[in-house]
Amino acid sequence: MAQDHCSLTVYFEDPFWVGLYEREEKDGYQVSKITFGAEPRDYEVYEWLLTRWGTLRFSSFLPSNAPKKNQQNRKRVKREVGKWLSGPPVGTKAQEALKVQRAELKIFRQEGKRNRKREEEAKKYRLHQEKKREKHKGR
Repeated sequence: MAQDHCSLTVYFEDPFWVGLYEREEKDGYQVSKITFGAEPRDYEVYEWLLTRWGTLRFSSFLPSNAPKKNQQNRKRVKREVGKWLSGPPVGTKAQEALKVQRAELKIFRQEGKRNRKREEEAKKYRLHQEKKREKHKGR
């Protein structure tokens, strides 16, 4: 039977204290980043979680580390591990989840910006058309 697990890690990330709230469920893994500012005390962190739990923005579900059922050839596994080690460092699971969340937020902001730009152009076009009609009304 799979158990749900959650943890809160508070650490110093220059120049602020940051909390990393991770939760793992049967569906997958999610993470949320909390910026505290000055070093928080235990009771302040607890109070923050009680009062602002609803404002936490979690990343989308990432697949959890479930063990694979099929074993691969040992030579192939060794080759894949060598490729993985020679590549750039990946980071922790929380860092990966935060990276995915930032990418999703970036896409969301870009779509909003694109829509606002379209609306502004349409408004400018309508205004231009109205001015043109006003100029030619008296002829």
